[in-house]
Amino acid sequence: MIVCKSAAEIEKMRQSGRVTRQVLTETAQLVRPGVTTLELDRFVERRLQEFGAQPAFKGYRGYPNCLCTSVNDEIVHGIPSHRRLREGDIVGLDLGVVIDGYYSDAALTVPVGEISESLKKLLQVTKESVALAIEEARLGHRVGDLSAAIQRHVERHGFSVVRDLCGHGIGRQLHEEPQVPNFGRPGHGPALKEGMVVAIEAMVNAGDYAMRVADDHWTALTVDGSYSAHFEDVVAVTRNGPEILTRI
Repeated sequence: MIVCKSAAEIEKMRQSGRVTRQVLTETAQLVRPGVTTLELDRFVERRLQEFGAQPAFKGYRGYPNCLCTSVNDEIVHGIPSHRRLREGDIVGLDLGVVIDGYYSDAALTVPVGEISESLKKLLQVTKESVALAIEEARLGHRVGDLSAAIQRHVERHGFSVVRDLCGHGIGRQLHEEPQVPNFGRPGHGPALKEGMVVAIEAMVNAGDYAMRVADDHWTALTVDGSYSAHFEDVVAVTRNGPEILTRI
């Protein structure tokens, strides 16, 4: 069942989203060669405590950390560790926050030092695809319009969208209906109604879309070893158009 949120509930999600984006932005600024992904996670945990916010991921289905850190061919759900980032890597940072019982969820992929032009393009196209999907989050449109916007833009540039994972509704739960795939047909899927809130997240591979899950039972990786990028925002459908809730 899709739950539409009231104005008061959206305000609470807006507050949660601002903290998510603030902490995520600060964390991205710490990314550099030599930093470990566990150091990034510990920074996030400290900052959330200072904000009086709860991490949405830690303990969720047994996930051990506050932050997901996915490096290079890791698509999403990478577990922070003592792994040191190296010049030329890319790292996806995915963070969820709970404030006053309402969730937010956002992600971005960050270059480590100087990266290749092809990787810059991968990051740019992935980020752009989310922006295009957000523009489709309007009354009278359908989930398929969001999905198709991502797929069209990504495939036009020679990349592929991950098909085994998707975006989702969000609110009092981290994952709610509807699912928001990164591929689909315009005019199909659930209709977008006022008060619907969705996490739109593009997961884009430089190579084939096939993925596998690592032995840690969390980290999703590309099968062909190609690099992957991930960007995500939480968006409310309003009578005035889409509103991004994960913004400072």
